[in-house]
Amino acid sequence: MTLLDKKLPRTLDAWVTELLNGGASDSPIETWLFEGATARRTAEARLTAAGIHARFRSAYKPLIHHFEEEVDIDGLASVTVRYPVHPKASPRRFALETYPLADLLAGVALQLEAKPESDAMPRYDVELRWRNGKHRIDSVFAPNRFHDDLLGNAMLSPCGWFDGAPRSTDFEAVFQLAMHTLHHHDWPKTEPYFERIDIRIDLPDSPRPPGGAWIDLHEAMHEDLYFSLLETFQQRSGRPPGDRRLQPGQIVPDVRASIDGSVSVRIGLRAYPPPAADTESPENIDTTPLAHVTSPLSSARVAREMAAIGGVRFEALSRQGRRVLGVHHVAGQPVPAVIVSGGQHANETSGVVGALRAAHTLAAREDANFALIALENPDGYALRHELCAHGPAQREHMQHAARYTALGDDLEYREQPPFYEREARHQALALSGATLHVNLHGYPAHEWTRPLSGYIPRGFDLWTVPKGFFLILRHLPGWADQARQLAEHVCRRLAERADLMAFNAAQLATYNRHAGELPFEVIHGTACTISEVDRPGPALTLITEFPDETVHGDPFILAHDTQTATVLAAVEALNLLAPIASIPPSP
Repeated sequence: MTLLDKKLPRTLDAWVTELLNGGASDSPIETWLFEGATARRTAEARLTAAGIHARFRSAYKPLIHHFEEEVDIDGLASVTVRYPVHPKASPRRFALETYPLADLLAGVALQLEAKPESDAMPRYDVELRWRNGKHRIDSVFAPNRFHDDLLGNAMLSPCGWFDGAPRSTDFEAVFQLAMHTLHHHDWPKTEPYFERIDIRIDLPDSPRPPGGAWIDLHEAMHEDLYFSLLETFQQRSGRPPGDRRLQPGQIVPDVRASIDGSVSVRIGLRAYPPPAADTESPENIDTTPLAHVTSPLSSARVAREMAAIGGVRFEALSRQGRRVLGVHHVAGQPVPAVIVSGGQHANETSGVVGALRAAHTLAAREDANFALIALENPDGYALRHELCAHGPAQREHMQHAARYTALGDDLEYREQPPFYEREARHQALALSGATLHVNLHGYPAHEWTRPLSGYIPRGFDLWTVPKGFFLILRHLPGWADQARQLAEHVCRRLAERADLMAFNAAQLATYNRHAGELPFEVIHGTACTISEVDRPGPALTLITEFPDETVHGDPFILAHDTQTATVLAAVEALNLLAPIASIPPSP
């Protein structure tokens, strides 16, 4: 069922036409909108030929664009950026918007200083000094508007600006149109509200310059739509904000570059598509050793690797009917049992490889006891594959629409039957009696924003920019000492990995520069947070977080190398801890 199918005028074209119709002007015209640099320069050249001096700037991350487009970085000696602090926004909101300036200006002395709080329109003051003695002070305007979203949340968001006043743009309008359509639709009274929503948005292409900062308007639109709609359905359901038990259905924003530079939106409801057969033909079987794979595995490769590990098989079915495969492997003398899992959030892909690599290593040992679920969320994994197949740009997007299950919930928090994917965890615990669950995760490898909803992803403030590999350790009451020993041992083992320590140090330094001090303890070079919980499951849960969303090539290898090493270090630590009484396996 189609809910909306509409084409919108492209703002850049409309503004150029308006200026051409107004004729030549003695004073320069300044505008800000959501377009790539190439299109903006082309528009300026067209106006210059008509005797009109206009400057089209980016409304999204204007400071970074200023450095890329209007500052000669070669020969810079020092830069001081005084960023605005607005009472209607997070104190570090505009410091975060400067990311990744510290990396962009590598080798340049950079200072970020907060300006006094002010409710004036945000503006950066930038002091530039070159090694040849040249000195310049720039003022960088950052147009924002204070507004309420459809749920009544007040926020300060980047906006279009035309010749001294705010003006709506196509990027803002297409987002608001999609949100208004879905917010006001007559949905069923109870969850799930649908099986699948397809939101196809076509925007002008905005390619990143080679070596430039990661700035992708299409990805930003995907992220803002997806999480804004989760918030909409959370409010409709009466659940509190951020409740991961919400089961609205599958929300699929599909944002692509239009062929002709047009802007359009099409929204439709449909049933889940039948699962496509994910098989490997003999001539296309991937035989790359797991230690050398440079991109996420296919589901067929995951199944083949699972089949190669001996033990008691178990499985569950996803909401869309895909198999969640598990195996319990026991060999030799009794050792403490562990559950190893990956792909709970299906766009976090390095953990799938790490889980399989660790399992193969453990299965080759004389003494072993582990339950493996390498891919917990096959429906999300299939959606990620579908979205990434739309083009090279989508392959590099975070694709958070694939994060949760086809029901739209986080399987970790599913409390009521039917359990679908989560049933595999229940079986793993029942078979193994494990006291430790090593749950392999990832998070964005570049900046994560919601530019039309206050910029900083609501509820995910700590995840906006990467901060290296880190650990989250949760334990049941009475297990604090064992949790601390586990963390110390694992982090000590990770400290032996020079490449990981260099990676962590570099990312932490950049994070601290833009986001402030990391609110986690750092143990032997790896950030770690330890907390007590009271919920069903093993006594100890070690969650890994590697910034793997979008990485390929050698960075992907580093990611699954680290995931593998963490599992093996955790198993080693468990065997060294004081004797632990396992949970008796189910008969």
